[in-house]
Amino acid sequence: MDAFYASVEQADNPVLKGKPVIVGAEARGVVCTASYEARRFGVHSAMPVFQAKKLCPQASFLPVRMSRYKEASGTVMAILRSVSPLVEQVSIDEAYVDVTGTRRLHGPPEDLARRIKLSIFESASLTCSIGIAPNKYLAKIASDYKKPDGLTIVDQERVKDFLARLPVGKIPGVGTKTLGELSKLGIVFAADILRFPAAFWRARFGKWGEVLLCRAQGIDDSPVAPHGAPKSVSAEHTLARDTACIAELEKVLFSRAEEVGCELRKSGLRARTVTLKIKFFDFKTVTRSCTLPEALDSTEILFSTGQKLLSQICTGQKVRLVGLGASNFYSGPRQMDMEPPGLEAGRKGRLDRALDELRGRYRQDVVVRGRMLDTH
Repeated sequence: MDAFYASVEQADNPVLKGKPVIVGAEARGVVCTASYEARRFGVHSAMPVFQAKKLCPQASFLPVRMSRYKEASGTVMAILRSVSPLVEQVSIDEAYVDVTGTRRLHGPPEDLARRIKLSIFESASLTCSIGIAPNKYLAKIASDYKKPDGLTIVDQERVKDFLARLPVGKIPGVGTKTLGELSKLGIVFAADILRFPAAFWRARFGKWGEVLLCRAQGIDDSPVAPHGAPKSVSAEHTLARDTACIAELEKVLFSRAEEVGCELRKSGLRARTVTLKIKFFDFKTVTRSCTLPEALDSTEILFSTGQKLLSQICTGQKVRLVGLGASNFYSGPRQMDMEPPGLEAGRKGRLDRALDELRGRYRQDVVVRGRMLDTH
């Protein structure tokens, strides 16, 4: 999708169309998405909001409306799944679709792509950019070629010419450090990589060198894998002001544990690994993880685990951002499914589910745990 969050805001409010829109309104936060009108001023995702305001003060700065973006994403993904059952959603606004063998049903891929684009625009008032290619790697690159509202086709017979003109920095995984190393070797385009043998790349970059060589040849045999389960669930928050107060940090941490726990329970997931992310006042970021003996979805245990990690990381420095994540998912039976749960564990589980139900039926702030109330 094209500048997805900002485009949804422009679709919902036509007054914003054609104007710079920046999603991410917290003064101390970062830009989530910038419309193409805002990007002309140098604004980009992950840029601090205060910097974006300096570059484009006339922009509309809007808060994140994740529930609305998920709704729009659902509309788009439903359109894609009506075309093929092989849809791999990789993010809220990006997916791969395998249309192999559908020509008799849908016609040439180019015609199908144009119908998809039209259907998305008519259903959600959003534009998207589509890349058609023999594999996922090339399709991903092609989809970025003519944004916004683009359509790029790389037929098998054109792959060699396409790679001959592809800047090596466009290859997924080639970051600043790798780009610098390749530049020293005189490598500018993907095809330049083929000047060196496989042994050279293995010695230089190890396994990544082998992948790089395959990419230079347009090789990618990874399948489109539908219904892929998420690998992690996380939530983070930038504080209104830097603080070293543990009580304040724990309150923010508990709120993140509520978000992560609710998402785990809603998705039917349990996690064994809890990760705490702390960004200090000087933007130095530290993460710590703890793997538990049993998979969980309990808000209280997520919090208590994060709380222990917090005490290890925070030793007096002021903190700017707190994040909590859960990963290492387990799908087997719960311990409590095999034996009666303890009274306390059962009580906490029932409380989590009751709060989830109330918030789902009404609003997120319809009920607040006592821990989150100011006691002063």
